[in-house]
Amino acid sequence: MVENPYAIALPRREDVAIPTSRLEPPPLIVLAAATGFPFGDDSVLMDIMEPQPVRYIEAITQRYASLGYAPYRWYVADEKPPVAPLSKPLAESRLGLLTTSGCYVAGQVAFHYKDDASVRRIPMDTPPEQLRFAHITENYLESARRDPQCLVPLAALRRLRDEGMVGSLADDAVSCMGGIYSQRRVREELIPQIEGILKQQAVDVALLVPM
Repeated sequence: MVENPYAIALPRREDVAIPTSRLEPPPLIVLAAATGFPFGDDSVLMDIMEPQPVRYIEAITQRYASLGYAPYRWYVADEKPPVAPLSKPLAESRLGLLTTSGCYVAGQVAFHYKDDASVRRIPMDTPPEQLRFAHITENYLESARRDPQCLVPLAALRRLRDEGMVGSLADDAVSCMGGIYSQRRVREELIPQIEGILKQQAVDVALLVPM
């Protein structure tokens, strides 16, 4: 191991060394670990600091396996989805919101992990502090619990309405839990519920915020 007098060695691999303030200019922060990483190994540091993609498919597969389900089979569409152009300008349209984040309002029943194909209606004027989340991939909800509007952007949509970017908003957003195991239940139970609510609210266009 190469000795570096300008770094403070820390005992754990995930800790970083802090350069002393007497250096001008300060060196790159380097990794100090008792597990054998040499000081100044930029490749190791970059591997740790580089943002990693969310391995959602892998996480869903492992999650269902841990719950005792047979290997998950990913949906393959039989035909291309129909493309429906807007019938009027967005500034004249009524916009709905669909989120698959498992969001619900405090006081409503939370989603559960066992193939929950139910939906929750979330009033568009709901304060963000009243939003809660329950999803089969709980580990991806950390950001949403700090800032619910990254998945349920109610305030942003209200602002777009007030600024005239959209004509109006549906009274309620629609929330469901993504990652449902049963494709049959998605087709026969979930989709009809979502479609029914959007039609009931006379929505012209819907914003999908998936998770």
